[in-house]
Amino acid sequence: MKPFAYERAGSVRAAVTAAVDDPGAVFLGGGTNLVDHLRLGITHPGRLIDVSRLPLEDVEELPDGGLRIGATLRNSDLAAHPLVRTRFPVLSRALLAGASGQLRNAATTAGNLLQRTRCRYFQDPTTPCNKRDPGSGCSALTGYTRQHAVLGASEECIAVHPSDMAVAAAALDAVVVTTGPEGERRLPVTELLRLPGDEPQRDNTLLHGELITALEVPPLPAAARSGYRKVRDRASFAFALVSVAAVVETEGSTVRWARIALGGVAHKPWRATRAEDALAGAPATEDSFRRAAEAELAAAEPLPGNAFKVPMARRTLTAVLSDLTAGEPQ
Repeated sequence: MKPFAYERAGSVRAAVTAAVDDPGAVFLGGGTNLVDHLRLGITHPGRLIDVSRLPLEDVEELPDGGLRIGATLRNSDLAAHPLVRTRFPVLSRALLAGASGQLRNAATTAGNLLQRTRCRYFQDPTTPCNKRDPGSGCSALTGYTRQHAVLGASEECIAVHPSDMAVAAAALDAVVVTTGPEGERRLPVTELLRLPGDEPQRDNTLLHGELITALEVPPLPAAARSGYRKVRDRASFAFALVSVAAVVETEGSTVRWARIALGGVAHKPWRATRAEDALAGAPATEDSFRRAAEAELAAAEPLPGNAFKVPMARRTLTAVLSDLTAGEPQ
């Protein structure tokens, strides 16, 4: 048992100040990821600062039609919120595809975004892992790779980000609002989370002591027609082999624009900009969707154990776009 201090923050500013003053401090929200890591012995914070009781649980409609979602709002409540279900169904469906009902009742908005990889080598302190122990090596490179990245990986790490919600947030151009030692700032979700490069131990771009206070989703009328599809080994409580979040706007039989993110294929939600570019102005046909998927996946570098993810991602993306343009719910 590694001893640690615990305190419950009374305000956002108090939480930030306490964390900044202690290099061993981490924030505790729902605990569905951090507590597991404490039990596994793969993280050893000196202090837990409990932010779960901060008044950050509201969903607020913004004047422009977007939403501001509190950082401590539970995943179940967010998925069930009427404004989320009607205006941004891709977000609701992604949340409901994650974990289990019990975990969704505990997990928070910010914690969902910041959860760490479920790579079996990262979670096993007896094996080398550059994410857990920088410079020790990546056991996955010569080990079990079925769950691992085919896009944006490096020689240092091939793990994938596990969040379903983050994939939908990336497709929606969502932004996190933070309070930190330098005040408030705003970060697109696609910039909050990062690829491994040569620093795989850094999952995100937050500063020490910087606390997420909200997630903002911009107005996007076309998001009422949006979808999320997750391919996994079993129907529930399983992480994505491949997932797709998409929003499509058409004019007649032509795609005006699309916003697409892939999950289960990279160290962070993979914004499919090549596919988006290929679809702009293209006919809304299965052939166009397939070509767009192929353009996106041309950069894939799979390993023998996960090469199946490339055709799986192509077929899943094609199917989601076909169903959305046919008006089918996802």
